[in-house]
Parts: sequence; structure tokens; C-alpha cells
Amino acid sequence: MADETTEPKKAPAKKPAAKKPAAKKPAAEKAEAPKAAAKTAAAKSTAADKKPAAKTAAAKKPAAEKAEAPKAAAKTAAAKADAAEAPAAKVSTLKMHHLRPADGAHTKKTRVGRGEGSKGKTAGRGTKGTGARYQVSAAFEGGQTPLHMRIPKLRGFKSPFKITYQVVNVSQIAELFPKGGEVTKAELVSKGAVRKNQPVKVLGNGDIAVKVTLVDADKVSESAKAKIEAAGGSVAQG
Repeated sequence: MADETTEPKKAPAKKPAAKKPAAKKPAAEKAEAPKAAAKTAAAKSTAADKKPAAKTAAAKKPAAEKAEAPKAAAKTAAAKADAAEAPAAKVSTLKMHHLRPADGAHTKKTRVGRGEGSKGKTAGRGTKGTGARYQVSAAFEGGQTPLHMRIPKLRGFKSPFKITYQVVNVSQIAELFPKGGEVTKAELVSKGAVRKNQPVKVLGNGDIAVKVTLVDADKVSESAKAKIEAAGGSVAQG
């Protein structure tokens, strides 16, 4: 008995908690559940039906695209050709920044004698010599006697044997003497054709159709004589 009193008492084992019963769904939800299931099944069947159709359309698309690809390439090539052939757009408004000088109109000024960057060293004058010196006269001829010293300084002379004739052409005679007749130096002076006290020479420029007689002309050219005689006149040189 003593042993029984000394042994400790064991705690009783805990019972597992009892599961709570699931809450009962309302009757309305139970009624709608079959309808939702039916809708889900219908949607699945519709999706299953549409998938083959979509696959068929996707299979047909590449063939259509392949058939249209050459047409699109031809259109692109035609558009490029038209763009290449089309003239450039013309400027409709002329503005100040469009103006440019003609090619070669403006050239840079040559800076002579400003170092090796321009003409350099001799500045286009060559090496030494008269042309390379400063302010050489344009009349300098290298040391020889220049022209202005070689020419004669006197006024020259007038030949006492030179004869200067007053010139009258046969066309003038025809105008001054329309009726013909004798032609003398005095009459020529009176009509203003020549000056007095100077020799007269008749030349053959022009034509004459009247009959005249030259009485005292100092000189008559061969052509003038032929034309006067052809018109029926005569020549008597003084």
C-alpha cells in the first residue's frame, strides 16, 4: 500500500479535438452550382472547337502572304523608280542665302613679299638683277643707250620737192557739172571743190555719165581718164 501511495499519478491523455462540421451551404448556391458547371463545360467545348479553326487560319495566312509578297516588292520597286525619276523640288522663293557668286568670280588677293606662305623670298622678282631692285625706271634698258637718247632731237626737215595735190573724183565732177562741158581749176575753186593756187589731181572713184572736158588738171589717174573718155569726154592735162 505504501508503494501505491508514493507513485505519482499520470496525467490523462488529451483527446484529439473534434472536427467542426462544415458549414452548410445555402440552398441557393447548391441550385446554381449545376448551372455554373454546365456553363464551364460549354465554354471548354467552344474553345476546343475554335482552336482548330484558328490553326487552319494561321496555316492559310503564310500562303496568302507569300502570294502578296511579290506584289508588294513590285510596288516598292516602282515607287523607288518614280522617286528617282521625279525631278527635284524647285525652290519657289528666292532668298538672300540662295545667292552665290559665279565660280571663279572671287579670287584671293596675292600677298606679295609676306614670307614663304605667299610668293616667298624673292616675291616673284627673280634672283638679283635690275628687276629685283626697288623703283627701277621703266625706260631703263640694262645699261645700253636708251631709246629716248638714241632718237634725233632736232625737228627734222620738210622736203622742198614734195607736191601735195588737191584731190577731185569723177563722181564729184558729175555732181558739180550735171550738164557736162569744160572743167577748169578756176571753176572747181569757185564751186568749192579745191583751194586756189594749189595743184589738182583727178581720181577715178565713182562713176560719170556726162560729157566733160578737163582743161587744166595737173594730174589725172588712168582710171579717171578711162571713165571720162568712156562717157564721151576728153582729158587735157595742164
